[in-house]
Amino acid sequence: MQRILIVEDEQDIADLIGFNLKRAGYEVMAAYDGIEGSNIALKERPDLIVLDLMLPGRDGYAVFRELRRDSRTVDIPVIMLTARAQTEDRIQGLEAGADDYLTKPFSPKELLLRIQAILKRSEAPPGMVDFTCGPFRFDKNALKFYLDGEPAELTNTEFKLMLFLCERFGKAQDRNELLRTIWGYSDAAHSRTLDTHMKRLRQKITPHGAWIETVRGVGYRLAKPQE
Repeated sequence: MQRILIVEDEQDIADLIGFNLKRAGYEVMAAYDGIEGSNIALKERPDLIVLDLMLPGRDGYAVFRELRRDSRTVDIPVIMLTARAQTEDRIQGLEAGADDYLTKPFSPKELLLRIQAILKRSEAPPGMVDFTCGPFRFDKNALKFYLDGEPAELTNTEFKLMLFLCERFGKAQDRNELLRTIWGYSDAAHSRTLDTHMKRLRQKITPHGAWIETVRGVGYRLAKPQE
């Protein structure tokens, strides 16, 4: 049974999320402030965290940064849940490295679908255990990524996205197909999510960021830059 930690200071919201997750077959833990949330995450190492941003004790961004600095929690997927609905807030959350971002009020069914999509893509990919494409190497079992032979840190979402592009080297990938495959849903509202992740990927694979090409009117392609 996969375990999910809900860090949410409004108990009625935490209870609503917990009820739907338990009904879907998940084990649920809850914390009602940022400090408690950090402590439970570090001790229990859940499979996924639903993290509110406006928390007493320690805000959600501070909790998220702490989790990403610790080797015990660096790879745990995080969905940020917040009343901050502005586009800039969503971009800030995704650029910080969150796997997804959902604004209040929200549909419990939508949250459940997003959780299921993230947990599914966090599983070890099928096929070859080891895969190499140019300067990029993937250990699919351990979900480890290597750049020029050296370990490089990617989130689970970034790993899946980079692997998807590398396995289709030289072929333009439609942005809607990328969203459906990696995030499990596709619509214009989430198009910025893809662009934000691509921007962060280019930064993380420096000095090979130019391998990720923007294909105007289509999406993205991974190809070796012209000399």
